[in-house]
Amino acid sequence: MARAALKSKQAKMYEKRFSEGKALKQPTKYYNRCRLCGRSKAYVRDFGICRVCLRRYAREGLIMGLKKASW
Repeated sequence: MARAALKSKQAKMYEKRFSEGKALKQPTKYYNRCRLCGRSKAYVRDFGICRVCLRRYAREGLIMGLKKASW
């Protein structure tokens, strides 16, 4: 689980960048985080979540058009 301070820091940067349309002073400090658990590594851009949450939700059938492969 991500630290609450890091989650809130990234949320503020996201708000400033995308909602208000302001340019960040240091745009390289912004990085993607999972919307569900806050994990910063193994982020899947297409879904906006990390691989762990992606596997969990795909297994439960909550992501439309995605299913676990079996052969």
